[in-house]
This record gives sequence, C-alpha cells and structure tokens, in this order.
Amino acid sequence: MTVQPFPVSQLVASQRPHRKDAARNYDALIAAAREIFAENGADASLEDIARRAGVGIGTLYRNFPTRRHLFESVYADEVNDLCWVARDVAELDPWEALTSWLRRFVDYTVTKRAIRQAMDDESEIFLACRESMYQAGGPLFERAQKAGRARTDISLDDLLRMVAGITATNFLDDAQRDRVLNVALDGVRADG
Repeated sequence: MTVQPFPVSQLVASQRPHRKDAARNYDALIAAAREIFAENGADASLEDIARRAGVGIGTLYRNFPTRRHLFESVYADEVNDLCWVARDVAELDPWEALTSWLRRFVDYTVTKRAIRQAMDDESEIFLACRESMYQAGGPLFERAQKAGRARTDISLDDLLRMVAGITATNFLDDAQRDRVLNVALDGVRADG
C-alpha cells in the first residue's frame, strides 16, 4: 500500500534545504523557534532563536526572510509532525491510537497558541495544515467510532475544538492539564 503524503508534508519538504549543513541549520532553527515561541510567545527575539540554534542571525534570515515566514514554517513543521504521529499510532487499539494522537495534538496547540495571531487563516500554509490535520486524525477518530470506542454523535471537528479549548486554559502544571483532558476524553468514550 502506498502512503499518500499530506499537503503539509509536501510544503515542509519543499522549504527544507537539500544540502546537509543547510538542512541541519534549518532544523535547528525550527526546533529553537518552536521552543522559544512556546516560552515567550510570538514576540520572542529572533536573535535568541538564532543563538539557541547555534547559528548567526544571518543564517536565520537566509532561511526565513521574515518573521511571518518563520512562524509559518514552525507551524507547518509542527502539523507535519502531528500527521506522522497519526501514521505511527494507526495500528494501536482504536481508542489508544486516537488518544495518543490527541495527546500529541495538545503539544501542537501550545505552539499554535504562541504564534496564532501572526497566522492568516486563508494562507496556503494554514489551509494545507488544516487539511492535513483532518486527513491524519479523521481515520483514527472514525476507526474508534466504528470499534464502538468513541461516541458517534460528535465529529472530529467537535473533538479537536474541545481539546484545543481545554489546552487554551492556564493550568497549574502539566499534571493538572492531563487530568482535565482525561475527564473530557472520558466523556468521548462510548464504552467507558
């Protein structure tokens, strides 16, 4: 069986440099930006991102000519990772596959929240990311529903909005967030 690439996977691949050293710098910048945006929000210093990535500011600007380009690239990379997680967990028990993917979705929402105000809902990257996320999570959700493990009176969109809403709340710590998420997911279970 041939696995079809997600639209976001094609975008990420087209943006990533092919030369090994350039690709290594690009990946380091994406990882550093993801961390710093999560820590400090969208106004985080680009100099701090370059420093954490171990490169000069010129390397950052060669890869990401504008702050918006960096935001979009970090966002696309995060969604691409989320899509790959869906493939990685697809063979698990239907409920376990769905909840494993949703727990990774929670991590994605942290990055999204940090850079959301800089994103355009109609940009090519945002639309490709949204389509890819639904292509990745949809089969997991449908499989859990068909197995009688997830309620059938809700949609994937309902589920993702619920999880995103929960994660938008400030919690005392990750343990509290996980407890609240577990309570919410108990309400999604059809067999529990």
